This record gives sequence, structure tokens and C-alpha cells, in this order.
Amino acid sequence: GQLEYTIIEKAKKNLNEKMILNTQIINIPLGPSIGQCCGGYAQVEITKHANGIQSLINEKILNFKLDNLFIFGAGHIGQELSSRSTDLDFNVHLIDSRNDYLKMQEEEKITLIYANSPWILIKNLPKESYYIILTHSHDYDFKIINEILNFNSFKFLGLIGSKTKMKRFSNRLIKLGHNQTKISQIECPVGIKKITSKKPGEIAISIIGRLLEHRSSNTSSLHQENKNNLKKINA
Repeated sequence: GQLEYTIIEKAKKNLNEKMILNTQIINIPLGPSIGQCCGGYAQVEITKHANGIQSLINEKILNFKLDNLFIFGAGHIGQELSSRSTDLDFNVHLIDSRNDYLKMQEEEKITLIYANSPWILIKNLPKESYYIILTHSHDYDFKIINEILNFNSFKFLGLIGSKTKMKRFSNRLIKLGHNQTKISQIECPVGIKKITSKKPGEIAISIIGRLLEHRSSNTSSLHQENKNNLKKINA
């Protein structure tokens, strides 16, 4: 009927809006305007399920010159990690399936991406990126890790958790056909090993320390490789 048609049209309008909204509540009067005569109104909740792809297109992250750092999970550690990483020559992207948590992050330099199923994003992300996985769900963590191994080459892949968690993930990944060499590149627990604090801010600093250590090591290796190539040319 007319009520259902009105709801569908409002839902279509919501889908076309650039602003990523999770839930919208609308009140529709049950009167002559929609062919109703009973009076009162119907309250309808429209929920938008996003996969984040449009956000990636809008931000044009594929053209960034700096290293991309993708942080999956906007909880306490994700908030601290993203905030502290913005001045470290990373393009920082914070991804979560919970829009309310993303809204807590007020740092303008961070790209916020709402994705109902975050793992869907992976195949659209730039190669050779840095990844930190620390969502609110072990199931989400696993799906994201699996997709990264399936679709993406990466510079760094860190997973929050214990050695036991990594062992379980490793066994499941092997059953899915991933080789041990690739799996061994996942760093879990992630961070500087000697920092054992459980405080979100200190865990974030530990992870940042490891990221910088890794990037510095790779840069040194690249410089040495270039020197060796130069020697061969001049020989």
C-alpha cells in the first residue's frame, strides 16, 4: 500500500545520501496524504548496512603517497592507536562495524570508515599497507585476517591477542589452504614484546613502536639494496 511505498522511497533516499548513517527513525502520519483515515502515525526504523566501499572511493585512498595504516576496530585501543599515529607519516584509516564508536574519534586527520562487514573491504585496499586487527569480535578478526591473506600483499599484519589465539587462528587458516610461511608473517601478540601493560594507551604506544621499528628496518634494507645495485652498475 501507500504506507509501504512511502517507506521504500525514504529508504532509497537514505541509500543515496553521502553521509553514512547507521539508523534513521521516521514518523509517518496515517492520514489523507497516504490514503489512510485511521489517524495517528507509524514510527519506522530504517537501518543502513554499509560495506564501506563508497567511503574508500570518496576518500581516494588509492592515490596516497604515504604508507596506509588500516586499523580494524574502534574500541579503546583503536581510538588511542589511531590518534597517536596521525603525525607519524601514515595515512590512518579507522574501520568499524559500529558507527557509534567511530563517532567517538574526533581527530580530523583520520579517515573513518563504517563497514557492516569489514572483511569485504580488503580486496579494495591498496597493496603493501600496514594492518592492525583489534575488533570486538574474534570472528571478525579471523575473517579479516583470512581476507588479507587471500587478496592482499602487506607490509605489516598485526593481530591483538595471545599466543593461544594465534595458534587457533593458525590451525584454522591452514585448513583453509593458507601456507605456514604466509601465516608466520602475522604478528600476534602485536607490539614491543617487553611492554606488557594492559592499559589501552600503553598498548597503543607498544604497537606504534613495533610499526616504526618495522618500517625503519625495511627502509634500511631498501637503502642497502640500492647501494648494492649501484655497486654492480659501477663495477
